Amino acid sequence: MGELIAVLSGKGGTGKTSLCAGISAALASMGKQVLCIDCDIGLQNLDLALGLSHAAALSFQEVCQGNYPLSKATRHPVFPSLAFLTAPIHCRAEDIDREAFSQMLKEAKKQFHYIFLDAPAGLDAGFQLCASLADRVILVTNGDAAAVRDAARTAQILDAMGRQDIRLIVNRTDKKLYETMRLTVDDVMDEAALPLLGIVPNDPNVTLATVFDEPLLKYTKKGAAAACKRIAKRILGLPVPISTK
Repeated sequence: MGELIAVLSGKGGTGKTSLCAGISAALASMGKQVLCIDCDIGLQNLDLALGLSHAAALSFQEVCQGNYPLSKATRHPVFPSLAFLTAPIHCRAEDIDREAFSQMLKEAKKQFHYIFLDAPAGLDAGFQLCASLADRVILVTNGDAAAVRDAARTAQILDAMGRQDIRLIVNRTDKKLYETMRLTVDDVMDEAALPLLGIVPNDPNVTLATVFDEPLLKYTKKGAAAACKRIAKRILGLPVPISTK
């Protein structure tokens, strides 16, 4: 059976979607069967981060409703073992049939090693749906004071929901900026009160890869791409040290 991972953030603008795409591609590059599901209903941005903006992607709602089988999920042209379902745009998160969505995920766990849910920012229905069904949770934040505070609050809410396996990724770190702010990654960890899964440097290649409609791991091997590969290895249980490079 595969593992269902929700990628969450309490605040928008943390780079959650880019990380979800990068980690998924990294796992696929290691031979794992991976399904990425955009759960940001009405917005649909995960395709951009995956380098699939021109692909005719099926929405998860169409699979949930039985209009198409899960096997029709869009396959990535660079990473063939990576599949993608986009978010529906003509409904609200509150309108999603939880039972049908849950059944689709159960079937996905039979076909894929990892299923990533790119949840919407905030704490509304989409967040609740993803967090409640996941086997483990990745919480993404950065060094911005508001993002750190929101991450801490999100962690408290997840704890109240009974979520146990929660790991923190500190994204868009900048050594000089952190020194100016007198901030460390340890400070962010302490505020969120969560164990660290990885540190990802601020990297303009994340934006450039999206502009040129390429997956980050094809566009570059350094910076954020290298960090995503390290995080993917840790998800696999490999003893990879935390690094800021």
